[in-house]
Amino acid sequence: MASQSRKVIYAALAGNLGIALAKFAAAGWTGSSAMLSEGVHSLVDTGNQGLLLYGLKRSEHPPDRAHPLGYGRELYFWAFIVALLIFSLGAGVSIYEGVLHIISPQRIENPLISYAVLGVSMLFEGTSWWIALKEFRKDKEPGSYLKAVLRSKDPTTFTVLFEDSAALVGLLIAFVGISAAQFFDMPELDGVASIGIGLVLAFVAVILARESKGLLIGEAAAPALQRAILSIADRDPAVDHANGVLTVHLAPRQIVANISLEFVDALPASEIELAVERIEAEIKASHPEVTSLFVKPQRAGTYLERSKVVLAS
Repeated sequence: MASQSRKVIYAALAGNLGIALAKFAAAGWTGSSAMLSEGVHSLVDTGNQGLLLYGLKRSEHPPDRAHPLGYGRELYFWAFIVALLIFSLGAGVSIYEGVLHIISPQRIENPLISYAVLGVSMLFEGTSWWIALKEFRKDKEPGSYLKAVLRSKDPTTFTVLFEDSAALVGLLIAFVGISAAQFFDMPELDGVASIGIGLVLAFVAVILARESKGLLIGEAAAPALQRAILSIADRDPAVDHANGVLTVHLAPRQIVANISLEFVDALPASEIELAVERIEAEIKASHPEVTSLFVKPQRAGTYLERSKVVLAS
């Protein structure tokens, strides 16, 4: 999983860095506001991929005394920062530049250079987008892509996918804006295109921030995994009934699980301890993503009463 995520990020980082340099050169040569916005967009994306790589590396640090459950949520934190940067730098600068060029329009010089850079950018962004889409599909459950994003616990893949999608839409807007400004001899349209790019980035940033916030707060594991954990616990001979399980993702492949179990009456403490060891060993062997497991001996009636209180609050 980590190697797949890095593959997606490295592909996007390499493409965006080269594209950013080309766009800035074209913006300086032609004076295009939309091209300058696209350059800022690609530069912000390059920095964002660097932050995702840093978050991915930090999330793999082993637990220590200060962080006994590990550093998994570092990835979610940096994914949230990426969303904020897209909104503040990408969208903010694009809209600002667009407004400036509407107020003080500047005629585009040598537009063919802009078209050439846009074409090359489309090729690189499309390649990065396709790589991200293929990796996203590997873990995608049946259903729409929107639902898959909402269920995904790996922000690296869907962040790059959304960034590249926004980049492709932005390139199309830039092409239309530059073409319209040249065709109608209205350089203000180039500024309008820049504002359009900013609005697209703001929309994507809000979606990414919403999803990253949910992961940072703590989202439960997939229902199928929860059922599998309960099934393993329930079939142990020392367990009378598996009441329920509480799970939280710390990272895409790091899950904390807390199981409520009712053990067989009159079972000695030593047998309960052995049962807990068996259950933990089997769950971690079958589902290595469960990095921390806690077992709570509890009567079914007590569990149900407390569950009702939690659901009602």
